[in-house]
Amino acid sequence: MIRGVHAMFYSDRAAELRSFFKEKLKLPCTDVGEGWLIFDFKEADMGVHPTDSEGSAPSGTHDISFYCDDIRETVADLKKRGVTFTEEIADHGYALVTHFEIPGGGQVQLYEPRYKKKTAAKPARAARPKKARRAEKKKVAKKRRAKR
Repeated sequence: MIRGVHAMFYSDRAAELRSFFKEKLKLPCTDVGEGWLIFDFKEADMGVHPTDSEGSAPSGTHDISFYCDDIRETVADLKKRGVTFTEEIADHGYALVTHFEIPGGGQVQLYEPRYKKKTAAKPARAARPKKARRAEKKKVAKKRRAKR
């Protein structure tokens, strides 16, 4: 069963691009060895766009975008961290959209979607050791008994 999407950027400045994603965009990541960072996302989606309209990308093209809940707030925060945006936020109908530069050349789209997905991401539960979870359960049970 497929359970995720793996996206890749190819860059002649790979170390700088990894650092940009980690330090400027603050993307959570795992170092899988020798400086290779895998960026971990709790949520992802994928669309398939037709190529039959003027200005559309050629068939076989793939693209990577980032999305957020509040584009104005996100853009302001990223600008404070030194991210360079190449255009103002624009209304594209499906979303509010802008683009920013990445090390090694190229631009990435950032958007605030207007669509609602059928399946929303479940909030991540904070990872706690078993011992801490057991202690918390005992504490709650003790409070309940005290109230009786």
